[in-house]
Amino acid sequence: MGEAVILVVEDEPSFVEALNIGLVREGFTVHVAVDGVDALEKFDAVSPDLVLLDVMLPRLSGIEVCRQIRKKSRVPIIMVTAKSAEIDTVVALEVGADDYVTKPYRIRELAARIRAVLRRSGEASDSTAGLGAGTIEVGAVMLDPEAHRITLEGNELTLPLKEFELLHLLLVNAGRVLPRETLIDRIWGHDYVGDTKTLDVHIKRLRSKLEADPSNPQLITTIRGLGYKYSR
Repeated sequence: MGEAVILVVEDEPSFVEALNIGLVREGFTVHVAVDGVDALEKFDAVSPDLVLLDVMLPRLSGIEVCRQIRKKSRVPIIMVTAKSAEIDTVVALEVGADDYVTKPYRIRELAARIRAVLRRSGEASDSTAGLGAGTIEVGAVMLDPEAHRITLEGNELTLPLKEFELLHLLLVNAGRVLPRETLIDRIWGHDYVGDTKTLDVHIKRLRSKLEADPSNPQLITTIRGLGYKYSR
């Protein structure tokens, strides 16, 4: 795979210049949008591998931009928040961001976070080279979102749509705890008003198909009071 294409959405000129220079030096191709509306237009125009998205933007907030992108794409999004703005961080993850960084940050640290998110998403991982665009492989599980295909130790599994989408989200974020609210929002939509036990039922079904011992899960673990994590 060639250079990853990063869409930087930032309205402060000093940050834009530093990001452009620093990320190009780190080996990325950079496109810049200076407000929320511009971000959505550039997203469609350049088809980035990852979006670096500031929360505070003119015309359309970063949170709303993230929400709009998530309606049509699973491209990784890293939100940039002001220092100690915890509420922004929580909301960003709930609307579908994959990760977040706080200002001020070091370019090398940011580049490392970008590579980690790309690796998790299967978009730029050496381990998935040759497997097809977007294919994710974590342990014995391989998932191809385009072909809607899953294999476990080489054996093909058939999953209903919601179970497939839930497993996809867990695999993309392998090693990270995903809050229950985030999982429900991403899979069932932010306006979902049904019973939250629906999520638990789907997790139970996935465990029955993936785990050696579903009663003692090692892959999809419950993080009490928070959510679920797919272990690497």
